[in-house]
Amino acid sequence: MSPTPFRPSRARRIAALALLALPLGACAADRSVTGATYPRDYRERHPIVLSDAPRTLDVFMTGGAALDPRQHADIREFALEYRRSGKGPIAMQVPAGPGGQAPRLADAVRRVLAESGLAGAPVDASTYEPSGPALASPVRLSFLRLKAKVASKCGLWPQDLGVSDHGFNNRNETYWNYGCAMQTNVAAQIADPVDLVRGRTETPPDTQRRAKNIENIRQGRDPSTQYRQDGQGRINQSFGN
Repeated sequence: MSPTPFRPSRARRIAALALLALPLGACAADRSVTGATYPRDYRERHPIVLSDAPRTLDVFMTGGAALDPRQHADIREFALEYRRSGKGPIAMQVPAGPGGQAPRLADAVRRVLAESGLAGAPVDASTYEPSGPALASPVRLSFLRLKAKVASKCGLWPQDLGVSDHGFNNRNETYWNYGCAMQTNVAAQIADPVDLVRGRTETPPDTQRRAKNIENIRQGRDPSTQYRQDGQGRINQSFGN
């Protein structure tokens, strides 16, 4: 008589499948991706980035088509910045309309640019419609340069700082707009935006000063700098002077 084959019941088959699913479920938990977390650092919420931004200058017409000393100095500074960090051509927008003062002013601006070392620089000239006949219509100069700015926008308040958002208040996290104004001020004060990306190369040492310090050490003398203590340059503390 042959033995009867073992046939597990339906309940046993379900239990066996459940046991096999446990390690698979554990693997799936390891691969789960959590949602975006709230950036706690203000530098993550409001990062400073480098981008191409326009540098503009409005040259106004005063006294006909002549340039006064202030405008002349402004154009020379504009040319110096273009030579230092400008990218692409210089855009010149001349106000359209009757009269010959605007073209003459544009020619005067070109002469100052040439005198400032931009004789061969490309200049793309175009015209624009003034806003009104009674408003001043300058000759507008602009070029692109590398500039540091904050990538996000300040003044956003996605959370209520009152008592309505209990979850946010209980976590004691900094509000979204915190640090945005400071980051904007830091970006505006950067003279060379590349300094935010990498440091500058080391400058050569003062060989004369180093040789003198080494000689002082060899002679047993103090190599530090000795400043005068005679009171010169002291701030007057008396009142009424």
